[in-house]
Amino acid sequence: MNRRNLLLGLAMAGLDLNAQEPSPGSLYIPKPHLVEDRKFLQDFMDEFAFADLVTASPGIRITHIPTVLDRTAAPYGTLFGHISRQNLQSKCFDGHQQAVIVFRGPHSYISPTWYNKPESVPTWNFAVVHATGRLKPIADPKALHGLLAQLIAKFEGPGSSYDFAKLPESYTNGLIGGIIGFEMQIELLEGKFKLGQERGDADRQALLKNLQSAKPARSIYDFTTEFYKRG
Repeated sequence: MNRRNLLLGLAMAGLDLNAQEPSPGSLYIPKPHLVEDRKFLQDFMDEFAFADLVTASPGIRITHIPTVLDRTAAPYGTLFGHISRQNLQSKCFDGHQQAVIVFRGPHSYISPTWYNKPESVPTWNFAVVHATGRLKPIADPKALHGLLAQLIAKFEGPGSSYDFAKLPESYTNGLIGGIIGFEMQIELLEGKFKLGQERGDADRQALLKNLQSAKPARSIYDFTTEFYKRG
């Protein structure tokens, strides 16, 4: 198959005559791929918490950050994170400008040879959640210290020997002075899970079998090892 036909096939795989009408959100979601289960989407955000913070004013900027979700604050929850004060994106933390935080799960190329029918084309399966809201700044040093403690506790996990609270204030105050935090009450929560769920049982079983035996993506260890070798 030449490149032109491959790209055509990938494009055609994304078409769905029964797709939902365009929504006011940030993401195109055909009906079979739409997930609205709030707990499921919140669980996904908790699991894949390293996310893309996207803003569009005055220009498009994207920052890649760890996040923490408070499910009890607002109907969809509230997200917290921080960026460098030197990052121009911090100018958007005014409580008025909209932002989207994108959470990405596993993804994979799907070969048409995995299906029983010859009338199949290549595609890509993936899972994403988009959370939309307005960014409010967190600049108070005590509040920032608390936010950092939350993030560290989340990613260190229970039983860790690391204790952020024991670090000297002379050290942590200097670090805190270089960042600005944010909170974003989620106003719109969108889940797109394109995992072949609209196909018949035989195709779904074939999909699972081939995904299980597919070559895994490089781990961060493997990638870092190769990167260091660049010199």
